[in-house]
Amino acid sequence: MRLSRSPTIQTLIVFCIVYVLQSVIRLVSPALMVSLFALSPPVAVHPWTLPLSVYSHVSLGHLLSNAIALVFAGVLIERVTTKFRFHAYFLTVGIVAGVAQIWIGGLFSADPIGVLGASGAVFGLFGYLIAGNPVADAVFGRLHLSRRAQIAVVFGLALLATLMTASPGVALIAHFTGFAVGLIAGRLHILRVETQATSNDRAVQ
Repeated sequence: MRLSRSPTIQTLIVFCIVYVLQSVIRLVSPALMVSLFALSPPVAVHPWTLPLSVYSHVSLGHLLSNAIALVFAGVLIERVTTKFRFHAYFLTVGIVAGVAQIWIGGLFSADPIGVLGASGAVFGLFGYLIAGNPVADAVFGRLHLSRRAQIAVVFGLALLATLMTASPGVALIAHFTGFAVGLIAGRLHILRVETQATSNDRAVQ
């Protein structure tokens, strides 16, 4: 597979392009950069920040940390899905995580701040990997957990993943939301694309 066809590499390229734009605009006006790229309430005032905030980053270090995590998870997930599904999933989970961060965070802060970064989407990829692999299928298939128990497992795993990344300035609600959505999506296998061979095998069975 050519690197240019990899949705993971394509996402990394978008990271870099958006960061360059951020850097240029930041030189002119830091406030303008924030208003153009950071997702903040009310969302309806700056709707373009819904997708842009997912690919934006506060600093080069922030970009690199998300890029490294993306590579680890992305190269595995892209093998079982299409480019369109990969990008649609990444963007959707990132938006959902960002909106959760500003809305829920706003309930506990009189002066809610904006959020930007791909960590919520990246956590969604890792959540999908954990819940959507054959080992998880076998384990959950044998446990026969009730719906409440499954919700408790999702909540517990998402909380654990969030606490492991807790540090000042980190969008913990976005991390929790992205990971939880990833776990649910993994159990539903929404990114899986069945091959013709697999379909034929099922037809024979």
